Amino acid sequence: MARSPLTGTRIRERRNALGLKQAELARASGISAAYLNLIEHNRRRVSDALIERIAGAMGVDSVTLGEGAEGALFAGLREAVASLELAETGNGNGAGTASQAAPDLDRIEEFVGRFPAWAALLVNRQARLAELERVVETYAERMAQDPFLLTSLHEVLSAVTSLRSTAAILVETEDIEPEWRARFLNTIQEESLRLSGTAEALVGYLDEMETAETGLSSPQEQLEAWLEARGWHFPELEGAGTDPEALIAGAPELASAAARELARSHLQWQAADARALPLDPVLAALAELGPDPGALAARFAAPLAQVLRRLAALPAGAPGLGQPGLVICDGSGTLTFRRAAPGFLLPRFAAACPLWPLYEALARPMQPIRALVDMAGRLPQRFLTYAVSEPRPTGFDGPVLMRATMLILPAPAQSADAPARPIGASCRICPRGECPGRREPSIVADASAGRA
Repeated sequence: MARSPLTGTRIRERRNALGLKQAELARASGISAAYLNLIEHNRRRVSDALIERIAGAMGVDSVTLGEGAEGALFAGLREAVASLELAETGNGNGAGTASQAAPDLDRIEEFVGRFPAWAALLVNRQARLAELERVVETYAERMAQDPFLLTSLHEVLSAVTSLRSTAAILVETEDIEPEWRARFLNTIQEESLRLSGTAEALVGYLDEMETAETGLSSPQEQLEAWLEARGWHFPELEGAGTDPEALIAGAPELASAAARELARSHLQWQAADARALPLDPVLAALAELGPDPGALAARFAAPLAQVLRRLAALPAGAPGLGQPGLVICDGSGTLTFRRAAPGFLLPRFAAACPLWPLYEALARPMQPIRALVDMAGRLPQRFLTYAVSEPRPTGFDGPVLMRATMLILPAPAQSADAPARPIGASCRICPRGECPGRREPSIVADASAGRA
């Protein structure tokens, strides 16, 4: 049973609430009043057996005494301290605030016990800060890579430059013929209208970024929104005779012809995977073998890449998978399919991290790769990845086209102390300072350096 140093405090509070004297509870629990007094002041550790006896004497659940309701507050405060240490280390001040915050971990339980409302407030503020940091990272990536924003800003700068130069001519030139003056004024009018229209479009676009349908501008994003709305699984494809067009027709997310074409292609390979790896046998094998793609590929005599795709397309609740992620790239490294696992950041516009096992698989064709990875972020998260690359069939005389597939699973609990590969989402928003794969400066790192 999990216990905290506040177990004694909870025993004392519950005893007082029941109107029991210390001697009465001690006698009913088979211990001395002096020993109970030490326990209630958190000066003695309490065994599971003794907690059971004390809880039985008071007629309460032993879990409420051993764990209490403060577990979430403890975890939240520890996360806040860890976040502070990570931020200070990233700013080059690791020897300062981080070293001062570490001793306070020993007094978190006391702080929660004495000031529970303040502890809850701090945890809530920390959660809000984490949410805002994720929003800033998303917007930062988009501002740096979104083609619409780049084009709009170029239009704004172009119009402003034209207005400035035209106005300068009118101000600095004393004698201008009426015909030329009219031309310059007409230019100012036209550029002003262009600037106004571009600014309105830009503001409207930024407003849309705050909605749930943020950025569904590319066919790939429309496809992913549709798949997410369907839970990434199509029960209709588990049987025979389903027409993919019936699934695509009327889907509001598939707004463009290109998105519908991508959806057809996706449904074709998902249907082929379902035929090769039938649902019920796969679920039974998962329960028996666990989420081991290699063992499943051997069991069903299926290509490993097909097994990886199939595992990511199973219905929610499949044994041992949690919420899986899947990424597929072509030989150029461009991501052609993205299903994000919670906490595993996927770039929307920029190129992905070159340290992903996905790209290692491209360099080692047909060789399966299993790797633990730590995704960079405010608090790094650990995942277990499986990757493999294989050539796409193009015929005897066709070019060699490679395709790599990577399945992303939550890391098992027993891997907490195992070494893992540090990775990020994209160089532009990765906070890792020294990285052998970095190809451009990080705007996150730049911001941190500015505060140091």
